[in-house]
Amino acid sequence: MTSWPVLFGCIVLSMIVILNFGLSAPGRACISIREDEIASEAMGINTTKYKTIAFVIGAMIAALAGALYACNFYVVKPDLFTWTKSVDILILVVFGGMGSFTGSVLAAIVIGFINMFLQQFADIRMIIYGAALVLIMVFRPKGIFGTKEFTFSAILKRFQRKKEAK
Repeated sequence: MTSWPVLFGCIVLSMIVILNFGLSAPGRACISIREDEIASEAMGINTTKYKTIAFVIGAMIAALAGALYACNFYVVKPDLFTWTKSVDILILVVFGGMGSFTGSVLAAIVIGFINMFLQQFADIRMIIYGAALVLIMVFRPKGIFGTKEFTFSAILKRFQRKKEAK
């Protein structure tokens, strides 16, 4: 059975890999491809190569998640992964924002707590998820933070500006 420290360590390791990839030259090439593929090709970026790299990194993280899931529940079968699991993942992506790492982390935490609360109301859980998905798509189509990233230094600067303004 997977212990909490092992799970937490794998999450931190995955986050470090994703952050470092995003700041590297291949990561910036992937961001460029996401924003405008034709312009990226015109600038000489091999889009096929970088799409493959991004796919492989995503597949490695998904494989790690699957291995941890299998270690925790001792069984993996197709019946466990219904369309509701796909909706859960879709809500995480839409709620957090496609281009925001911090938004995705915050969305995972918030959705985790909401999921724990909604276990009492299993019949209406998907209705609430659907309504939340529609509201987010209408009012915040790019997610909570959009493509913005929040760091501790940015938060500290914001608090310092408020103190200086007083």
